[in-house]
Amino acid sequence: MGAGQSSSEAHAPSQALHVLRVTPSSPASQTNIEPFFDFVTGFEGDSLSSHTNINVNELEQIVENHEGRVLNLLVWSSKNQDTRVVPITPSREWSQLSSEEQDDSNAQPSLLGLSMRMCTPEFALDNVWHVLDVLEGSPAESAGLVPLGDYILGWSGGVLSAENDFYDLIEAHVDKPLQVYVYSHDFDALREVVLVPNRHWGGDGLLGCVFGFGLLHRIPPQDPDRIPGSTPPLLAEEDEGYHEEQLFVPADTHFESQVNRVTEWQDSNETPVYRGTPMGHNSFSEISGQETAIPYHIREEEEEEEEDDISPSQETPRRPSSLAHIVSPGPQGFNVLLAP
Repeated sequence: MGAGQSSSEAHAPSQALHVLRVTPSSPASQTNIEPFFDFVTGFEGDSLSSHTNINVNELEQIVENHEGRVLNLLVWSSKNQDTRVVPITPSREWSQLSSEEQDDSNAQPSLLGLSMRMCTPEFALDNVWHVLDVLEGSPAESAGLVPLGDYILGWSGGVLSAENDFYDLIEAHVDKPLQVYVYSHDFDALREVVLVPNRHWGGDGLLGCVFGFGLLHRIPPQDPDRIPGSTPPLLAEEDEGYHEEQLFVPADTHFESQVNRVTEWQDSNETPVYRGTPMGHNSFSEISGQETAIPYHIREEEEEEEEDDISPSQETPRRPSSLAHIVSPGPQGFNVLLAP
């Protein structure tokens, strides 16, 4: 079953039944009633919206009279700040009585499968604990709490009325499982989480978690245009002032460009002639601060000038240009260091 039409209501009702839990497989589980965020204010046709307080006894009687028939509940949502009509069919067939309950003729299963409490909706969600940080290896991390995105709303025993109530509850469950209800603002979803507070996990605190409480840590309203679980718009937008840079340039690119430069230099008319002992074929590039092996042979060419009396070991070659200079002679040729 789904919800019917809804009407805008900016102000919360003065009194309502706060939905704390929806039992699985119950008639309420077939509707869109959401625990902790929805409040039952009455039923369609009773004009309870004009009453200061909801008439609980009358509502219970109406539910029993509609067993097996559709009943339109009036449900106010703290998320959307509006009241909607939720069709529901009260029934006892969904609940199977245990052997002890079958012996008791007075035992009656729930007709709706809702756990509710009377409250003032305006202040019902003031007591929430915002998860600010989760330490590595802590019980909070093992339970799957998410920093900044998760809010603890209550526990299996109900809601908490003050800040210290939550910490007292944790201390009362040392080395024992504690079931709490956690709301994820990122995914707009409510889930059950089991915490096991302990002092032997290796860090500070019983949970290894930092909480925020108070006005600045209330649950913020959801953006109606944002899809739950999607990346926030501020993080999804790309800065137009930046452009993609190529951070890695393959060595082959430098190699080819450097070989071409050496070839052009060799073929130019101003190619100097080196004299000396032939050297090996290895030379090293100084471009970009990297050393890249260049298989290039620079062979000695004989000059017919008046320098035959100078031995190769005593000859100091001239630096031909800023493109290259000789590093040291070798057994098979000159080692050339290319300058940028």
